This record gives sequence, structure tokens and C-alpha cells, in this order.
Amino acid sequence: MTMMASRAAPPRQSVEELVASFEPGMTVFLGGVSGESLAVRDALRAMPEKAAGVRFVGVFFPGINDGAYVSLHPQARQRAYFMSPAFRPGFQSGRVELLPADYLGAWQDLAQLDIDVAVVQTSEPDAGGWLSLGVCHDFAPVAWGRAKRKVAHINPSMPRTRGSVSLHISECEAVIEHAADLLSYPAESTNEQFALLARQVASVVRDGDTVQVGIGKMVAAVLATLRGHRGLRLHAGMATASIVPLIDEGAIRGRDAVTVGVALGDAEYYQRVARDETFRFAPVCETHDPRKIGAIDNFVAINAALEVDLFGQVNCDTLNGQLVAGVGGMPAFAAGARLSPGGRAVFALLSSASGGALSRIVPRLGEGALVGAPRHVADLVVTEHGVADLRGASLVQRAERLIAISAPDHRGALAARWDDLCASL
Repeated sequence: MTMMASRAAPPRQSVEELVASFEPGMTVFLGGVSGESLAVRDALRAMPEKAAGVRFVGVFFPGINDGAYVSLHPQARQRAYFMSPAFRPGFQSGRVELLPADYLGAWQDLAQLDIDVAVVQTSEPDAGGWLSLGVCHDFAPVAWGRAKRKVAHINPSMPRTRGSVSLHISECEAVIEHAADLLSYPAESTNEQFALLARQVASVVRDGDTVQVGIGKMVAAVLATLRGHRGLRLHAGMATASIVPLIDEGAIRGRDAVTVGVALGDAEYYQRVARDETFRFAPVCETHDPRKIGAIDNFVAINAALEVDLFGQVNCDTLNGQLVAGVGGMPAFAAGARLSPGGRAVFALLSSASGGALSRIVPRLGEGALVGAPRHVADLVVTEHGVADLRGASLVQRAERLIAISAPDHRGALAARWDDLCASL
């Protein structure tokens, strides 16, 4: 995919001049995840009055981006697709428009927004004037296509990567040439509990599978456990540096064996993904299209859950009744896995919390829990105690299999509660 116009070389401006051009009533798109321009962020923090009356939009990921541009000024607004602690005050005051959308829904929303300014961080241009989106291809193309004013932050720190989208410098109304650090993401640690869970997850992955995982401690443990597999491929929204040992040790091998929208890590990892032809980058309309995912044989979507009830309903983004994130790419990957010949939609979680006092396999999702995946979506639910295969299982069989992988101390209470639920159906 290429986007090209017939304009001459655009004018250069400073980061401060860009921010000074923001006016009340504007909708401004800023890249998220590793595509967030920290230079633009810092300039806005230094000139918070320029956020007054501006509506910021972008896909900022909890735990990765602060992303709370709404907090810069009492009259700033933001359109968001994930809840985060930094958004909560603005949400309570009505200045954060929180959409209950997955990644495809966020793409579709951006595709119909009137965007006044889109700021996209890119590599330096090549000899032909082409700019690479570097380590973050996810949502930039759709916002770029909608923007009335297109601004590229050309950052020498952004490497040129192999991807399905290119921008041309002639498309830009202005460019910022400013060296700045890229957003970094620390190496993911793990622990023995997650290692036990990871071994159970790895047992449902076969040599030759194409795998989707997200980020976090559980994912780092799963990837470490998959190093002994062979012929694996990765097709996902994001990839952290935890994927590198699988490539170096031969579990993943070959050109384009890793297709992702975003790389998350440090400067060394970003240089690795730029020079290693194992990596290929693509936007959300490609990475998260269930039809394209479904055309991949043996696609295994592995996603984290916070709770699973005995009907198979999955809560993935609420804790104690409070929304803490969003569903992200999970719905698209789970749907694609269920379309894939030999595919599997896998949900993984530790069986208990609070030192074992709370079961994360619950009789029925509570009033404060939101359903991220309805009961028909999960093929396999995995805890450190085993794998519950829900495919083709009756209501009673599903409950029995889920109870069998719950924490042992909670199994009796779950079985008794299930008897009550059955009597009320």
C-alpha cells in the first residue's frame, strides 16, 4: 500500500511551531504505542494552553503510553479506545469520549472522523522521498488518509522497516525534522506461577502453528516455553523483544515469519526488527482482519483473561467492577482463529488471585464484570492446572471441565454453585 501526492517538498517547521498551530475546535491525531512522538508530547506539556479546546485522538495503550493529552488543559478533550488510570478524571468529567471498540472498531471509527491534523512519526526519507512508518504501522495509515493537514515527524531514531505501507514526503503539508528517543518498553519479567501456566499453554501449540500473543508477563513466559517448537510463525498486533530468542533458537524462521503492526522494546530491538527480514509490518486493517486470519491454517490466538465463568464467558478488562483497559485486538484474533482450519481460540489465566483467596474461575460473571468474549468464543481455557477443551461440550460438560482446572481449594464451592445455576436455567 502506498500513499502519494504530487506536491513539491513541504516546508520544515519545529515541534514548537506545530504545537503553536493547534487551535480550539481542532481534532488532532497523534500516534500511539511505539509510534507516539515523545517530542510532540513534551512540546505540548511545555505549552499546555495550546491544548485548550482541542480534541486529541489516538490509540494509546494502557501501561505503555500515558497518552492523557486531555489532562493538559481543563478545556482539552480526547477520544479514546482504552481506559487507563490517566483517563479516568477526564472520563468522569465528560471530557474523554471512551468508545467500547475493539481494534477493528477503532480503525473504522478513525476512518470516518474529520481529522484536522495528523502527526505521524517516520524514518528519514530514502533517495526517492519515501518515508517508513518504522516500528509502528497500526493506525497511522487510516488517520493519515483522513487528515486535512498531514505532518510527518521525521525522526533519525526511527528505523526503516519492511512494511506494506509507505508514505511519501510530498504528501506532507509540513515536516518536523527532530531527533528524539523512541518510546521504549522494558523487558518483560515473569515468575514461577506464570511459568506453570505457560507450560500448559505451550501444550496446545503444535509445530507449524501460526501464533498470536499480546504483551505482559504471561506472554513472556509462554514465548520462553515455545523455544523448543519448530516451524512457528507469529501474526499479531504487537511483538516485544521476547520474540527474539524464538528466532535465534530456530522456533521461528524465514522471511515474513513475523507479521505485526507494532514492535515494542528498546533501541537495540528496534534496530533488530529493521534489519531482520523475519519481521514484516502491516496496519490494523491487515493484521486484524478476521477473514485474512481465517485463511491462515492452524492459527492459534492466545489471549489473557481476568475471569472466566462456568458458561465460558470471558472478562478481560474489568477488575472489581472497574474498567481497566479494553478488548483490543482479541475479538478479531479469536474470530479469525475459529475460522482457521485447525485454528484454536485460547484464553489463559491464573486460577486464583489474592494469594489464592479468590477464584478466577467463577460461577457466573458478576454485575460489575464486562463480557469481553461471549460463551461461544473460547475453544480452550487454560490455567496452571490444565486445559479445558470447550469445543463440542454441553453446558454441563463445559462447567465440569472448567471446574477441573480451577484452584483446588475452590472446586467444591464452584460445583455446588453450578448445581444451583443448573436448577435455575
